[in-house]
Amino acid sequence: MKKVRFTALVMLLACSMALAACGSSNGGTKNGGQASNAPESKIEELTVAFPMVSSAQQDIQLVEDAVNKITEQKIQARVKFMPISAGEWQQQTNLLFTSNEKLDLMFVNGSLYSGMVAKGQLIPIDELISKYGGGITKALGDYLQVARLKDGIYAVPTIRDLATSYGITFRKDLADKYSIDVSKLNTMEDIEHAFKTIKDGEGGDFTPLIPSGVGATYLENYLTYDRLGDGIGILPDYDNGLKIVNLYETDTYKEQLKRIRDWYLKGYIMKDSATNKLSTFELLRGGKGFAYFAALKPGFEEQESQASGVQVVTKELLSPIATTSTVTGAMWGIPVNTKLEGKAMEFLNLMYEDKDIINLFDWGIEGKHYVKVPGEDNVIDYPEGVTAQTTGYNMPLGWLFGNQFLSYVMKGKDADIWNKMDAFNKNAAHSKALGFSFDAAPVKTEYAAVTNVITQYKLALETGSVDPDKVLPDFINKLKSAGIDKIIQEKQKQLDAWVQAGGSK
Repeated sequence: MKKVRFTALVMLLACSMALAACGSSNGGTKNGGQASNAPESKIEELTVAFPMVSSAQQDIQLVEDAVNKITEQKIQARVKFMPISAGEWQQQTNLLFTSNEKLDLMFVNGSLYSGMVAKGQLIPIDELISKYGGGITKALGDYLQVARLKDGIYAVPTIRDLATSYGITFRKDLADKYSIDVSKLNTMEDIEHAFKTIKDGEGGDFTPLIPSGVGATYLENYLTYDRLGDGIGILPDYDNGLKIVNLYETDTYKEQLKRIRDWYLKGYIMKDSATNKLSTFELLRGGKGFAYFAALKPGFEEQESQASGVQVVTKELLSPIATTSTVTGAMWGIPVNTKLEGKAMEFLNLMYEDKDIINLFDWGIEGKHYVKVPGEDNVIDYPEGVTAQTTGYNMPLGWLFGNQFLSYVMKGKDADIWNKMDAFNKNAAHSKALGFSFDAAPVKTEYAAVTNVITQYKLALETGSVDPDKVLPDFINKLKSAGIDKIIQEKQKQLDAWVQAGGSK
């Protein structure tokens, strides 16, 4: 998943195989997804749906055919890709469920996960993982259980950055120009001093701080609390004795708003942040800013520099933390439409343990879409005369397809990135509520009303566009009238029940 940011992708967007027995209609294996050599096994066809950010994939059929050469031999199955435009993902997949169209395996957007389960769109897969998911279990370890809802696991997270740290990203050229040592910027006061230096030096209408995305606020990527999915009732310091509070009534939130407002008035923040329609990268390329807050991970500097065309450096301000949302942001599940549950799980398992499958998804066909760099085990490059723009298969969504740690690394990037990412995941602290998911169904009326109020006030407040002393009290009153206290009470009730059931470790 940052990140080609997952949320950004979903907005563009968007960023988803039966039991063993010779001659059975499900035709599964008995050994955790390993190959079955029974020649009489029937070849089943699995329909696999996933989002795609670009439709210009003229060689996708060639990639599908190459995948099938592996799956026919290993699990006696063929796969039929069903790529769906990311921007139409939710609408199109809902139509698939409504029409009960054939669908055996799919990408699951973590923000939609509990809702899909509540609607009966995904099947529980605990037993299937036990039978056919040895590679999944080995790759995910304890993180697998984070996807558990109250009565089972319905989807498995992809292997990528399963935690996040929060910090700030700077244009290197301006930091160098004004001799700003980014490594020494440890507090908000340090950062403000850097903003003043840049503002005084560049002058005019130049504003040092820009949004981290269209529609993003300046507080979304500096979190000292677990949002518990939606931010409507949060867990301060990722613990707080598991007592949920209203974020918008906390002293911390009020202080953050006052700082953002002060920066706005001093000219450190882009004045039209609340209405800005340009991406962070477009703003950087246009020389419109110096810094932006971001959710960080290993390789982030390199990723952002490449995507924007502007070299950046980062400073971590908050240590890595894993929450339910960071783990479950991108997953795969087996939809209720399938009649090939076992075979679907066998193929999903290959996506977590078979390096050839992963690199077909991520990079395409060796020799045509990429070549291995001589002397390097894990580094690839484009073939001579081929670029990212001219290749017939360019799927820049490695975090989406199973186990990204099996993926090759494109030349010019850190060849050791996956070892660093693995260490990042393993060393991250865990929220006390890691594994808890809130079901808003019991308070759906209040939830809709509160969400509308947040939409009305949050962006203006958290970009410094309005005076919090005047607007925050009105915001809080509107939230209470809409029913936020009832939602928090229900969320606390569910969290307590989760703890009682052994959820908190």
